[in-house]
Amino acid sequence: MKIGLIGLGIMGRPMAKNLLKAGYDLTVSSANRAAPELAAAGAKAAPNAEIGETCDLVLTMLPNSPQVKAVMLGEDGVAAHMKPGSVFIDMSSINPVASKEIAAELSKRGIKMLDAPVSGGEPKAIDGTLSFMVGGKQEVFDQYKPVLEAMGSSVVRCGDVGAGNTTKLANQIIVACNIQALAEALTLAQKAGVDPELVFQAIRGGLAGSTVMNAKAPMMIEGNDKPGFKIDLHIKDLNNALDCAHTVGAPVPMTAQVQEILQWMHNHEGGQKDHSAIAQYYEYLTGIQIGR
Repeated sequence: MKIGLIGLGIMGRPMAKNLLKAGYDLTVSSANRAAPELAAAGAKAAPNAEIGETCDLVLTMLPNSPQVKAVMLGEDGVAAHMKPGSVFIDMSSINPVASKEIAAELSKRGIKMLDAPVSGGEPKAIDGTLSFMVGGKQEVFDQYKPVLEAMGSSVVRCGDVGAGNTTKLANQIIVACNIQALAEALTLAQKAGVDPELVFQAIRGGLAGSTVMNAKAPMMIEGNDKPGFKIDLHIKDLNNALDCAHTVGAPVPMTAQVQEILQWMHNHEGGQKDHSAIAQYYEYLTGIQIGR
């Protein structure tokens, strides 16, 4: 099986390396500046059109719906070069409505699709323990699950196409609200004269403990805002969540609130920082720095 991957950013590059480690025949988009690095690791680099022509399975890891649509369905898009019976798996986090639209267009060409967004950020992309939330037909999922397992430790089918990205939106709501709550809690501790590091150590094993806390509390305390997942990308995801919620009539007031804080960070040159940098919003309000 020949696999093509388009999108070699913070997440896509290590995911590609894990596919190579698993022994897959991988071609990456030569338009990406990371292509030479992947070629040195054993991948082939080729134009997108050639990926469509030569690969049985095409993967994308792109920023948002417009980029996925442009790459796959735009003028001279990849889909125009794919053979009937081939498969497209979009690992990007996009609006589930867009996933369904893309799947419908591909179906006309005899191309099957899964939407398979991921959670875990750069660290889990590197060590191959991402969580995949997948939408699509059961038989397609069963056939290509091993490919996703080369990059992740959890691969769960959530329903038909669009269900993967709906699940990812739910994930991003939970992550964002957890990070906001964590920043508020550590700010409270600091203002009350209690060491935030000791607060973290004391509560991490209890009900309040979480993967989010374990990953983001140390970053907040150290003042480390190097992006594993950028604020601007989380803004994109929450915009999709709000749009989807408004469409289906789901109330999401907490999501709207944390989105406003993330947007404030974007407007104050924080968009390229890790989403744990939401703590800097509280630092602005209080004049203190958590843990320092």
